[in-house]
Amino acid sequence: MKFLEKNLVEFDVDVTSPDEAIRAAGRLLVGEGLVEENYVEAMVQSYHKNGPYFVLAPQIALPHARPEDGVKEASVSFIRLANPIVFGSATNDPVNLVFALGASSSNEHLEILQKLMTLLNNQDNVKRLVEITSYSEMEQLLGGMES
Repeated sequence: MKFLEKNLVEFDVDVTSPDEAIRAAGRLLVGEGLVEENYVEAMVQSYHKNGPYFVLAPQIALPHARPEDGVKEASVSFIRLANPIVFGSATNDPVNLVFALGASSSNEHLEILQKLMTLLNNQDNVKRLVEITSYSEMEQLLGGMES
């Protein structure tokens, strides 16, 4: 399971559409060999087909697709957008924080979701994600969660 490792995190990504944001977050998973290229397109297609259902909280999007669309290992990447983007969620737009979830169909999937929810259920953590400037600050935030 890969959860927000250094190569899976990027700050101030400059994109202009939800599709670009999803692809930018997905590209990090592809780059580490955690999902196949077609998984990223499946995430984009899921957004087009189902709407912004994965915009789960104010500022936060969690795009994902089905495991059979090309997940090799349960994983989560994170990009913070340089400029917030409207995904079409009446209650939670605009989105600033995008977590691409490579969802495997195993216990790892539940474990990774629990870790993510632990991080995002705390408003202080969300505020820090908006403000941090380096991966070392991200590590401090993640390290603080485990205790």
